[in-house]
Amino acid sequence: MADFARHVDGERGAGRAGSIGRATSRFAPSGDHQASMADMNGKVVLVTGANSGIGKETASTLAGFGATVVIAARSRTKGEQAAAEIEQRTGRRPELLDLDLASFASIRGAASSFLARHPKLHVLVNNAGLVLDARTTTVEGFETTFGVNHLGHFLLTQLLLDALKAAAREDGEARVVNVSSDAHRWARRGIDWDDLQAEKKYASFDVYAKSKLANIYFTRALARRLEGTGVTTNALHPGVVATEFASSEDMGLLTSFGFKLVRPFLKTPAQGAATTIHLASAPELRGVTGGYFADSKPKHPMRLAQDDTLAERLWAISEQLVASAEPAASAA
Repeated sequence: MADFARHVDGERGAGRAGSIGRATSRFAPSGDHQASMADMNGKVVLVTGANSGIGKETASTLAGFGATVVIAARSRTKGEQAAAEIEQRTGRRPELLDLDLASFASIRGAASSFLARHPKLHVLVNNAGLVLDARTTTVEGFETTFGVNHLGHFLLTQLLLDALKAAAREDGEARVVNVSSDAHRWARRGIDWDDLQAEKKYASFDVYAKSKLANIYFTRALARRLEGTGVTTNALHPGVVATEFASSEDMGLLTSFGFKLVRPFLKTPAQGAATTIHLASAPELRGVTGGYFADSKPKHPMRLAQDDTLAERLWAISEQLVASAEPAASAA
């Protein structure tokens, strides 16, 4: 956390953001983002929600940097399509991992499958996210937006910590990148601790904003727990991106139509992926942890998001919720 504070002060003094190191790979970046190429040869990267949008752009660019990329997707068909496209663009075919973040059994199975192939993980990009027009629940009974955007990634990260620490121990560092959003600022009153599952009141973007606030709390609490391990973690705002996010499958037709109207004014997926790629690969960010970034530069989240007492409260509750689902997972 102190490292991030120093980084913010340094950026203010310099008046500009640092850039990713010069090209060392023969593959070109896949998108039109501003990051220079970094050397990711020999590094293993896992990206969730990588079958489309900024997740696919992130996976494609990091594969182009030379990384062994594993893309996690709920739909195998869409995952295979994304893998084929990434191979066509970079010459490197990513591995595919089946992952449904709305199911703890799927998360545990995906982690087990990954670890069977890769004892080390250098970069975990927790990218997958959704916003739903109507309230639904995960397999374990948690409200889906909270369950997928926060709790699923919370569990997945825990299951992969040993692989992250092994990469840091043997190769010098590892990183966890959490895709949050400036939408967290909409949650002005913070997380509703008395209605965490939105059972009393459900408003899609309010619930989404709180899940993005949870991503920042998770990042800060995780950073403290990883001090001294060589594993760093940072959160980011990708910008408002023209992707399949808020599609008509997830949202009502009116809301989805509204997104289509503003689509020409939004960032492209490649532009939206730039900050994720920066956090995953920039050499100058080695040791920087517990931060929040936008446009590849450090940025302060809203004041409430910087409350580490609340971050610890969410961590403890998340542990309890995961533990409470254990009997259901064992029975299944």
